Amino acid sequence: MKAYLFPGQGSQFPGMGNELYKTKEGKKLFEKANNILGFDISKVMFDGTKEDLKKTNITQPAIFIHSVVLSKLLKNSFKPDMVAGHSLGEFSALTAIKSISFEDGLMLVNIRAKAMQNACNYERGSMAAVLGMEDKLVEDICSETNGIVVAANYNCPGQIVISGQSIAVEKACENLKKNGAKRTLILPVGGAFHSPLMDLAKSELEKAINLINIKKPICPIYQNIFSLPERDPQSIKNNIISQLTAPVRWTSIIKNMIKDGAQDFTEIGPGNVLQGLCKKISSNYETFSASII
Repeated sequence: MKAYLFPGQGSQFPGMGNELYKTKEGKKLFEKANNILGFDISKVMFDGTKEDLKKTNITQPAIFIHSVVLSKLLKNSFKPDMVAGHSLGEFSALTAIKSISFEDGLMLVNIRAKAMQNACNYERGSMAAVLGMEDKLVEDICSETNGIVVAANYNCPGQIVISGQSIAVEKACENLKKNGAKRTLILPVGGAFHSPLMDLAKSELEKAINLINIKKPICPIYQNIFSLPERDPQSIKNNIISQLTAPVRWTSIIKNMIKDGAQDFTEIGPGNVLQGLCKKISSNYETFSASII
């Protein structure tokens, strides 16, 4: 069975999507995206700097556009038996498997990005990678730390990202190192994603999601919040709303896909971050980057 993976923030790079734009169908979709967003995002993707592409309101739609356009250009070679997306990538995956239209997907991602940025501006938060520590110990130390700090991304065994109020994240990092973490690293992100600090963004996103039509997808999507396969439109809707303040259970997602018959994994989008995580979760499965070349 073929599994397809869609990346989230951190996979962007200057020049992303340029090859896709050179195709007739790709150019049409990029121009449609520019019209939906009200500005020329393709120019930022092709000619912008690393700093330009780090801005949440640019990063999220840029990665979504790259991933979805690539999935459409694959045409009949894109025959997924199962899909998953890391955080933002869940919206790309849902669009690729025909649960959400391109227009609605991009509109939601744009609203999500702006709402998350607003939440970041309202309360200063940060995220940190924690390496070489058991999940349960990370969770326990976070819960014992004053302030808001939680496990946000279970990326692979021995690699968790924590998220919350900046002071609480820094204090948790100190405590984690004292208790045996090999390394902690504050990440260069704009806020505390997948934590209670995103509650403000969650309500804005919920309003937008409730206005769109979510259809039954062509294959199951293993969603971030429970890491289980889902095809019911109402459950999908509830899960992408809850996703903003809940952790990304990536390790469990990959393990469940393998348990359900995944034979290899293909990453659709910029970069190869998810392939690297797959190899750390289970090195017995081949990984590929989708390409139109």
